[in-house]
Formats: sequence, structure tokens, C-alpha cells
Amino acid sequence: MNHVNLIGKVCSAPRIVELPNGRKIAQFTLSTKEMYLDEQGETKSRSNWHRLTAWGKWVRVLEELGKEGMDLAVEGKLVTRFYQSKGEKKFISEVEINDLIIL
Repeated sequence: MNHVNLIGKVCSAPRIVELPNGRKIAQFTLSTKEMYLDEQGETKSRSNWHRLTAWGKWVRVLEELGKEGMDLAVEGKLVTRFYQSKGEKKFISEVEINDLIIL
């Protein structure tokens, strides 16, 4: 099963790209915080950054309401794509949004 749930902060305003076929895609980064205990029993936090993409109705929502610093809960799936750069194949993994809630 390919299922991702994240709750975090939007790191920068979503970038909206219109593809040659007229469809739009929103791309942005979400920061999540993870709490853990270190070896001395002290509570520590660690940040992780996740690349996210949105299609369809979520692009319209993010165009109108998406902004840096907003809290967001997303549900989606992990996708991997590749592209060529200087003759080299590069891979990118990102979360494709199925549903989102602005918190």
C-alpha cells in the first residue's frame, strides 16, 4: 500500500506551473517536525522537508489560499519520477496530494 499522511508547515508559497496540455500543477515544500528522546533522555526535535505536488481542484485551492507558513495536513501517495540533466538521469521522490486540510 502506498499511503502518506503529513502535518506540517508550508515552507514557501506554492509554485503553480501550467503544462503544455493546459493542466496546472502546484509544487511546494512542507516541513514536518519529529520529536524524539536522545541518549540522555532529553526531548529533541528534528525537521524533515518533503516535496509535494497537487493536481486538479487542489491547484485552485493552493493558488487562492496557499502561502508560506500555513499549517497543512495532507494525505497522498509517494511517487518517483525522473528527468535528464546533462545526459544524466536524475530521480525525484515527492508526495502527490489526494486530499488536504488547511489547519
